[in-house]
Amino acid sequence: MKQTSVRRLLAGAAALAIAAAAAVLALRAQAVDDGKGAGKEAAAKAALSVVVTRPERATLPLTVRANGNIAAWQEAIIGTEANGLRLAEVRVNVGDAVKRGQVLATFAPETMQVELLQTRAALAEAEATLADAAANAERAQSLRATGALSEATINQYVTAERTARARLEAQRAAVKARQLRVTQTAVLAPDDGVISSRSATVGAVLPAGQELFRMIRQGRLEWRAEVAAADLGRIEPGTRATVVPASGTAIEGTVRMVAPTVDPQTRLAIVYVDLPKPGSARAGMFARGELDLGSSSALTLPASAVQLREGFSYVFQVAPDSKVRETKITVGRRAGDRVEVTGGLAPDARVVVSGGGFLADGDTVRVVAAPAPVPAPAAASGTAAQVARP
Repeated sequence: MKQTSVRRLLAGAAALAIAAAAAVLALRAQAVDDGKGAGKEAAAKAALSVVVTRPERATLPLTVRANGNIAAWQEAIIGTEANGLRLAEVRVNVGDAVKRGQVLATFAPETMQVELLQTRAALAEAEATLADAAANAERAQSLRATGALSEATINQYVTAERTARARLEAQRAAVKARQLRVTQTAVLAPDDGVISSRSATVGAVLPAGQELFRMIRQGRLEWRAEVAAADLGRIEPGTRATVVPASGTAIEGTVRMVAPTVDPQTRLAIVYVDLPKPGSARAGMFARGELDLGSSSALTLPASAVQLREGFSYVFQVAPDSKVRETKITVGRRAGDRVEVTGGLAPDARVVVSGGGFLADGDTVRVVAAPAPVPAPAAASGTAAQVARP
């Protein structure tokens, strides 16, 4: 009885094992069939439809890009010529536009006026002394023939007249000096411009030469562009420039002067660009810009055909066997949607226009025509292109 039970158990276990083995084989077969189907589907999707283009010749602008600060064309320092006077009034402030000869500040004139009156009184006394000395000298000269006066006495009267005349001239000069000092109690603008700094304070007693104001002469600003030494030979006075300050509004300018020296540390030189209409630009702003050097012919591709990766530029060339090959190129200028190719690509190469991010080196592609033309940009003409999956 026990043997019969054992045999039944062994037979059931064997049946379960056979059933499990059959299930495993069935699953493996299904997996193989699924893999084959996926492989076929992947193979079917491996070929992409792409539009290709060839490099084209185009005229691109020649520019030099630079950075620099905006500064005053010339800054005038306005100080006081009067010495030891009290500042009585300040009539302008920072940002005010002034004209040549306009009164900016005044000093208390009382001290200078009193000194002028004293000098004028001394002048009147000198005039009286000269008149008396001249009369005495004239009388002495008239008595020379009579011998009533000795020659030495006559010479004394003549010398006294000359001395009185010299003193009169000195007093006249002193009066002019006092008058000049009175006029110096008014601080005048030396030129048209804009006040950029003010240190004048009402009530201060200042020595001669003390700075009161700073002024941007004629309100003119300039961009001091830092340019590499290698580019200096191509830049001349009169070269047009486009400056973009921090405000973001482009400003047109003209090169006024190229610095005669190069900084030995940075190997950069300053190019001075006049900004006749500075707009929202202010002295002290940082700005970037371009110097226009004309134009030249270049080999170009659409920007969409160039892929950037790890700091380098790549394109996908389509070989005769319809496989793409990733090619490293060097690029230069950009104009609109065109990019200059300076090396690494033959002029007759067939290049995938766009969608390079979906391709890998060695992929099989199918070349199709562009679905619709795209108007050419101003600087160059190109063929519109796109990448589409079938």
